[in-house]
Amino acid sequence: MTALAPAVWGTTYYVTTEYLPPDRPLLAGLLRALPAGLLLVAVTRRLPRGDWWWRSLVLGTLNIGVFLPLLFLAAYRLPGGVAATVGAVQPLLVAGFAVVLLGQRLTTRTALAGVAGIVGVALLVLRADARLDWVGVVAALGGAVVMAAGVVLNKRWTTPAPLLAVTGWQLVAGGVVLLPVTLLVEGPPPALTAANVGGFAYLGVIGGALSYALWFRGIRLLPATRVTFLGLLSPVVATAVGWLVLSQELTASQVLGAVVVLVALVVAQREPVRREPVETKEEVRADHGVRSAR
Repeated sequence: MTALAPAVWGTTYYVTTEYLPPDRPLLAGLLRALPAGLLLVAVTRRLPRGDWWWRSLVLGTLNIGVFLPLLFLAAYRLPGGVAATVGAVQPLLVAGFAVVLLGQRLTTRTALAGVAGIVGVALLVLRADARLDWVGVVAALGGAVVMAAGVVLNKRWTTPAPLLAVTGWQLVAGGVVLLPVTLLVEGPPPALTAANVGGFAYLGVIGGALSYALWFRGIRLLPATRVTFLGLLSPVVATAVGWLVLSQELTASQVLGAVVVLVALVVAQREPVRREPVETKEEVRADHGVRSAR
């Protein structure tokens, strides 16, 4: 179920470029988060308690309030391939944060799978003539950093509150952080067409409320590193959408990249093998002597 979230997010680039008004990354992030969050809070009728007031603000700022503007800024300023390749460093960032904040050990398999994921995404979506806009590159890298921090902190901070309520708190917190910045930087929203409204509705309900609920559910149930590797599905889906919907050409290198990404994802999901301690000959003899005495 968790994999459905990054699969849906893989359609973001298509929806952004085809259905949303141009040059409005902050508005795109705001309308993706705040209406969906308010809907979830209204449905669950639960508010944060105690430390979860400030924790929701921190998590909402990282996962929504900062990440979404950076995501849409990268989508506007970069070809989708460059943005996706830079964002593919997120599993390695999560693995590093998990060492510091969760006390987890960084295994060689995780590190190699992370590098393979970056290589696979580059083969899948990066083009030789890709335009490197450094504002977009910094935005994509910054988005990967804040999302990685949000994933690890979501794993570190737990609450018995219903999943939909926690998702709503974070979406609202992120939207509240975005609202004044959006009005200050971009001004009032432009007149929206029917296509714009449909694009924002899709990103808010499907890409926001539903997908984030599935994502946070996965963080609750799975190790943080395994969850973040599922994010590599986004560029795979984005490429598939471009091929199926926009009639974009699919090359052999892209197919190879998709295979590398999926292999890295599968390897990262495997449970570590726990080896039983091997008894020495002296321990076996001593154990045999105790049994004989009995």
